[in-house]
Amino acid sequence: MTEPGRKFKVFKLLKIIISAFLLIILVLFTLASIRTFSLDVNVGLQHARWEKTKNISLVIDHHRRDELVSNFKEAIRIPTVSFSETESNTTALLEFDRLLRKAFPTVFSSKLVHHELVANYSHLFWVQGSQPDMVPYMLLAHIDVVPASESDGWEAPPFSAKEIDGFIYGRGTIDDKGPVMGILQALEYLLLKGYAPRRGFYIGFGHDEEVNGYKGAVNIVRVLKQRGVQLSFVLDEGLAVLDDVISGLEGPAALIGISEKGWATVKLSVSMAPGHSSMPPRETSIGILAAAIKRLEENPMPRLFGHGPERETFEHLAHKFRLPLKFIMSNLWLFSPLLSRVMERKPDTNAFVRTTTAVTMFNAGVKVNIIPSLAEAYVNLRIHSAQSLQEVLDLIHSTVGDQRVKIELVDGFDPLPVSSADERSFGFQIIKKTVLDMFPTVTVAPGICIGNTDSRHFKDLTSNIYRFAPVWFKPGDAQRFHGINERISKKNYEELVVFYFSLIQNCDIQKLPEPHSSVHEL
Repeated sequence: MTEPGRKFKVFKLLKIIISAFLLIILVLFTLASIRTFSLDVNVGLQHARWEKTKNISLVIDHHRRDELVSNFKEAIRIPTVSFSETESNTTALLEFDRLLRKAFPTVFSSKLVHHELVANYSHLFWVQGSQPDMVPYMLLAHIDVVPASESDGWEAPPFSAKEIDGFIYGRGTIDDKGPVMGILQALEYLLLKGYAPRRGFYIGFGHDEEVNGYKGAVNIVRVLKQRGVQLSFVLDEGLAVLDDVISGLEGPAALIGISEKGWATVKLSVSMAPGHSSMPPRETSIGILAAAIKRLEENPMPRLFGHGPERETFEHLAHKFRLPLKFIMSNLWLFSPLLSRVMERKPDTNAFVRTTTAVTMFNAGVKVNIIPSLAEAYVNLRIHSAQSLQEVLDLIHSTVGDQRVKIELVDGFDPLPVSSADERSFGFQIIKKTVLDMFPTVTVAPGICIGNTDSRHFKDLTSNIYRFAPVWFKPGDAQRFHGINERISKKNYEELVVFYFSLIQNCDIQKLPEPHSSVHEL
């Protein structure tokens, strides 16, 4: 074959390849465009025919408003602090018990309600339903709070429940006495109105959630297991209503947690013979360990964005983004690698991309002129839903890659199972309906909790665990969680009461309606 002939064939082949490539790009763009303007996973049950229930309405007049706010403030003023797994303010916990009995006399005296203390300080309520064949559900919250000191920079003393510009300030206003008091206040009002539920339900308040819940929640679960209880779903604290928090999203979003990241605390240590600083070896225990820590920080865990519940989150919210973000969010099958690289640049969004690695403690040395024999560091990891604890430990060993560094698992557990959020998920859809009935302009989506809650202990009682309370977060409010100036508006606390008041009644239906998309229409 002549030289011009060969060149012609090469040119023709290149032309075919380029044409095929352009055709593939065109097809992908067309598919992505169709998906962008047709994807709305929220439609389902919004237009379906729900089973009719005669819901009691709640009108909060001036007297009731003063009453519920007064009860809530009194709860905030009781410093139910958990300091560690072995130390808590038991005097405050007993005082909180007395407050509940005083604030909600109908709950504690009703024949429909059975109450018991668990592990001395936690509370378990059973509200009897009229139809025993309906599987019960459970509402969870916790009484204890993390420590707080006014000297940290609070605008008001952290246990004062002081009002400033319509907000009640104090430790526990968000985490988690709002739901504690809101649930019982709602039940008190329902019972006063003569309400008797069709579907029975449990209420559980742990007293040590902030230090892992091993005495409170774990013992509540033990009691329920002994009685053979299985639950339709569990609703605990977790995610919230985000208003102007997600960049590019039009309107507020209520995120309902359907899973939690796993947890691991890993200890790294190096031991060697001590020596005098005047005759140092080439590498010291501190240097060896510091190098290992540096390798962990420079080689983060793999990107897993799109392989866990976070994919559902963005698909549910996609139609509320403006272009071009709407195009990207609607097509994570195509753009998740690109999006993950953008999200990993900020700590708050990087938490959704991968298992995070945080060096939280580093201890070594006793004197300035002595080379220490022991150096140790602690690393805290929050494990992505697409990874297991063992996979994370294997990656740590391979990344450190130094036999002189001893690696030990101090404590840890796998990510929690992912609960269903589809159109046949009773718990998720009831929570969603209750939110939309109250806040019609809000977009509801499943989400992932990067922290952990008491609900993780209940996974043997139900496969449907949800983490949500209708607390409104605006930019900067997330930092108040376990931080300074924790607060909630009086209006928002009132909304919590109304939410649980409606939710309890909404749970009284036998089953969910057929999804609108599958109902035949003329």
